Amino acid sequence: MAPPGLIHSSLGHSETGESPQRVGSGDTMSGEETASPSAIQISRIMRPDDANIAGNVHGGTILKMIEEAGAIISTRHCNSQKGETCVAALARVERTDFLSPMCIGEVAHVSAEITYTSKHSVEVQVTVMSENILTGARRVTNKAALWYVPLSLKNVDKVLEVPPLVYTRKEQEEEGRKRYEAQKLERMETKWKNGEMMQPSINPEPYTVSYSQSTLIHLVGPSDCTLHGFVHGGVTMKLMDEVAGIVAARHCKTNIVTASVDAINFHDKIRKGCVITISGRMTFTSNKSMEIEVLVDADPVALHSQERYRAASAFVTYVSLSKEGKTLPVPQLLVETEEEKKRFEEGKGRYLQMKAKRQAQIDAAPQK
Repeated sequence: MAPPGLIHSSLGHSETGESPQRVGSGDTMSGEETASPSAIQISRIMRPDDANIAGNVHGGTILKMIEEAGAIISTRHCNSQKGETCVAALARVERTDFLSPMCIGEVAHVSAEITYTSKHSVEVQVTVMSENILTGARRVTNKAALWYVPLSLKNVDKVLEVPPLVYTRKEQEEEGRKRYEAQKLERMETKWKNGEMMQPSINPEPYTVSYSQSTLIHLVGPSDCTLHGFVHGGVTMKLMDEVAGIVAARHCKTNIVTASVDAINFHDKIRKGCVITISGRMTFTSNKSMEIEVLVDADPVALHSQERYRAASAFVTYVSLSKEGKTLPVPQLLVETEEEKKRFEEGKGRYLQMKAKRQAQIDAAPQK
């Protein structure tokens, strides 16, 4: 039986040459929704519990759908050849921009395709499109790249080899290898930076880091996990976005929406029964955006032999919106300590770098 709200999911078997399969509610696909090799599409209508009080769908809801599509297609590919059965676990999500807010009543179409494989990892490119089912109007709202690693079902601490992908052009493999090397280096650098813990402050002043800092503590239950006992990456991302949204709302006290998510790194698996602490703090504000750092720490309370560890980390950018949906100025963040000043300057560097990158893309685009 399909989950509530699921319209359909289409799969294509490039490895075996089988015809596309359809799972879910059994709806037929339209002509423009044909499955391409190594591709999958899932669709779901956005409901009130997916959105904030202003009717904008939570970024975490979209991130969870993106990860679900990525997990399906990468697990299927990793089991496409004879060998040890495995499940694909999320290792990293590259920067994800939220190009347009999605609203209650619209249908989210999430299309995923495998674009590169290394010996032990799979890259999945995902595009999210929003459809107004009353008018038929569609628009692209998100694009994302995710990296998965195949874990043995006999021993989920064992990483298996990935079946090779057949490329239509030699350049595709070379471009994918460059992306693989870049994300591998960034993951290693991030892992070494993430030892710090967030400490609460008593009676903080408004607009300071401590004033909006927020923490969510969650006991990992069966519904959060795969059939193999560790947490879905999409569940973690949804909780991370929820905490970041609370930080943003506390800082500016207006309606806020996710603008982008910088690379999310999953440093270690989170198992069923762990207590996870998701902490968020403001690091940087520009005139109309705010960057929030989110850290996820896991405490395996039932395993006395294992200590608390850093499981995931990311930077999330939010914007403040008026009732009419227009961007509002963001209150300037007041930094107090040397560490806060350092994080502010690092955030400013990321902001300016991304701003320059967007401008370069605009300049390189063909003039109409």
